[in-house]
Amino acid sequence: MATRTSKGASGKPPGKGASGRSGSSSARTAPAKRASTTRARSTTSSGRAKTTTSSGRRPPSPQHDPITWVLTVIGKLFMGIWMLLAGSIGGAARALGQNARELDPVHRRDGLGLAVFAGAIVLAAMTWREDVGTVSGVVNDVMHGVFGSLTWLIPVLLVLLAWRLLRHPDQNADTGRMIIGWSALTAGVLGIVHVAQGTPYPSGGGSDGMDKVSAAGGMIGFIISAPPASILPVFITIPLLLILSGFGVLVITATPVHRVPERLSEIKHMLFNRETPATPRAPRKRPSRKKPASEGPIGDNVKPYDTPVITESPDKLAGHSPEIVPGLAEEDEEEAPVRSVEPPAPTPAPRKVEQLVLSSQSGPYTLPETQLLRPGSAPKPQTKANTVVVNALTSVMEQFAIDAQVIGFTRGPTVTRYEIELGPAVKVEKVTALTKNIAYTVKSADVRILSPIPGKSAIGVEIPNTDKDLVSLGDILRSPVAQADHHPMIVGLGKDVEGRTIVANLAKMPHLLIAGATGAGKSVCVNGLITSILMRATPDEVRMVLVDPKRVELSVYEGIPHLITPIITNPKKAAEALEWVVGEMDRRYDDLAASGFRHVDDFNKAVRAGKLVPPPGSERVYTPYPYLLVIVDELADLMMVAPRDVEDSIVRITQLARAAGIHLVIATQRPSVDVVTGLIKANVPSRLAFATSSLADSRVILDQPGAEKLVGQGDSLFLPMGASKPMRLQNAFVSEKEIGEIVAHCKTQMQAEYRQDVTAAASVKKEIDDDIGDDLDLLVQAAELIVTTQFGSTSMLQRKLRVGFAKAGRLMDLLESRSVVGPSEGSKAREVMVKPDELPGLLADLRGQ
Repeated sequence: MATRTSKGASGKPPGKGASGRSGSSSARTAPAKRASTTRARSTTSSGRAKTTTSSGRRPPSPQHDPITWVLTVIGKLFMGIWMLLAGSIGGAARALGQNARELDPVHRRDGLGLAVFAGAIVLAAMTWREDVGTVSGVVNDVMHGVFGSLTWLIPVLLVLLAWRLLRHPDQNADTGRMIIGWSALTAGVLGIVHVAQGTPYPSGGGSDGMDKVSAAGGMIGFIISAPPASILPVFITIPLLLILSGFGVLVITATPVHRVPERLSEIKHMLFNRETPATPRAPRKRPSRKKPASEGPIGDNVKPYDTPVITESPDKLAGHSPEIVPGLAEEDEEEAPVRSVEPPAPTPAPRKVEQLVLSSQSGPYTLPETQLLRPGSAPKPQTKANTVVVNALTSVMEQFAIDAQVIGFTRGPTVTRYEIELGPAVKVEKVTALTKNIAYTVKSADVRILSPIPGKSAIGVEIPNTDKDLVSLGDILRSPVAQADHHPMIVGLGKDVEGRTIVANLAKMPHLLIAGATGAGKSVCVNGLITSILMRATPDEVRMVLVDPKRVELSVYEGIPHLITPIITNPKKAAEALEWVVGEMDRRYDDLAASGFRHVDDFNKAVRAGKLVPPPGSERVYTPYPYLLVIVDELADLMMVAPRDVEDSIVRITQLARAAGIHLVIATQRPSVDVVTGLIKANVPSRLAFATSSLADSRVILDQPGAEKLVGQGDSLFLPMGASKPMRLQNAFVSEKEIGEIVAHCKTQMQAEYRQDVTAAASVKKEIDDDIGDDLDLLVQAAELIVTTQFGSTSMLQRKLRVGFAKAGRLMDLLESRSVVGPSEGSKAREVMVKPDELPGLLADLRGQ
């Protein structure tokens, strides 16, 4: 007869955890302890099952006392009937709900809850009314002797406990914590009541002494208060008992001592400020109380996390739960600054600082007030949903007998990263292979596993929050990390999984590719970048070229003084504008080469210091070059109209324009290889990927998977230049109303002054005939070849220009329509109608000059 011996998952002897740690928490698993207490069954020859211990020996036989045997049988029979009744009542109660069939059978253990409820009813019947029998009198005397004057409260507490056991059977850890907290609170209050009644003693067991004890705090109050009251004065004893009661309140509410001020501020905000954090009162303006509820302000129709379905410091770790990370306070001093400063709560109004008035060529320019941007919601370090997920992850590890523990989590605005630590000799693949099981258990299809978390010996499981936080662009730009850097190209991106504020310097990227599916948050991100520039930079510091083929995405910025040309909506004009940017880059490099500087920042410093002197006889006056930011909102539309010209211009800009202070931001909702070509990807090092519809799109943007598992609505992966792995962040939200107010402020400060050479170049090229299209260069070459040789042959064009028969025939037709060659005469060469000395005029006509 073979028996199976249980061991821990790590192979250590039973009785010790696989990780060698002592202690336990709500988020730790103990497979080794569980396995060491399991019993194996073997079948005897008579067909009856007998039990053996893990060592293979039979347990000691009980004493064959008839009375003991009868009591055991009666007890088992009673418990069986009781559990059957409890299961039936619990199942019937859940059947009345909508999701009764979704409950796991493991959670249908209602016997304890019903027993507590029945005990509360019986106890209330015996203690809340006059004595009617001997048993009731004894119970009443015992209860008053133990709990004193608060005996009436015990049935109420038992009813609350029974309700929680029946309502939340899957949250046993929280229930145990609340029992401990209520016990401490009750003991502290009973002690205070006993001291207030003069601390009576049950002297000599007399009835008079016990009557006084029962009228005060009972025996519990006596045991708690008598020792300190016998050696300490009352004004010290009562504060000690208040500390005990306060400890019970902290345990009940799951509030660490260091978070008491934060909880008090939350209560104050909830009681006295019932405005929604995302819609605070406008500064110095009282909101109208008579506005219809169905109408919102103009430009405020887009809501954060809107869906068509009806249903800082960067040093502080905002989301760590001290309850499941007991060793967090014992971290090394070198690691602590990297892991933890809680981001500032954005709910209170930001402190108003003195606004700098920066001089401009057209007069003083005042930057917009930061109060124009609304605050977001206050970050929540831990919620009930996090506790439910921790219990679910722990359950998965237990079910598959994996020696792993959930040692903590960091809660971000959109997702929470749960950290799982493995025991010795446990393969990482054991956890990563459970992706679908974890997704099934936590009821979320968007589960992303990091193995390992960068910089940590732990596996990260990123699960979307059911209660998201709103990340506001105002909170990002008001954060200490953004205020500490005064560079005009600083933009706010959002917050990462650990709740840290993420800002970026566009001048150091130096170019950015933004891509994602429709509705993933790409347009909000582009608006956030432009708004950040408007909030921090004057037109003398940053000028912009905005390309908006969709015509409606960037139209709100029309007329701002930062624009160097009106917003471009025609794809052909956009290609011409990119060519102008290339020419501007060349002009800047000519100045840098002539003055001996390698970067436009150094050139500007020399100009401001008066160190640059124009050459003799030159009337030029040196002025600092502003940063030039080119934003293309939809690259796919440009690549459809003029793919070759657009690609050539983008590649040339991204290859050379960094030192000239010209930076490019490209956005597209179709990240395919024909839009984001290999040349463009090779020269745009920084990527920002929002949710994509396929793995192939994620590989096009990031050169790695991950974007296809994002949850949308601003959830993104940011891969800056030089990074090997992307960071996950929630992009900052800015509403249309906020943008409108900031744009209006900028327009009142200065009028837009457009560069005439940009519009002039566009007007010249506008006269090119439409039938030529993108074949102007080839047509000019063909005209030069035919006129100079005075030989009009289609096959010659094929050979000399290296084009196909169809393209050569089209060029010949264009030349025929302009009377350069005569009509076709079969296999003969065509007659050339233009003389060589007329060639310059012909070429000027073809170019539209």
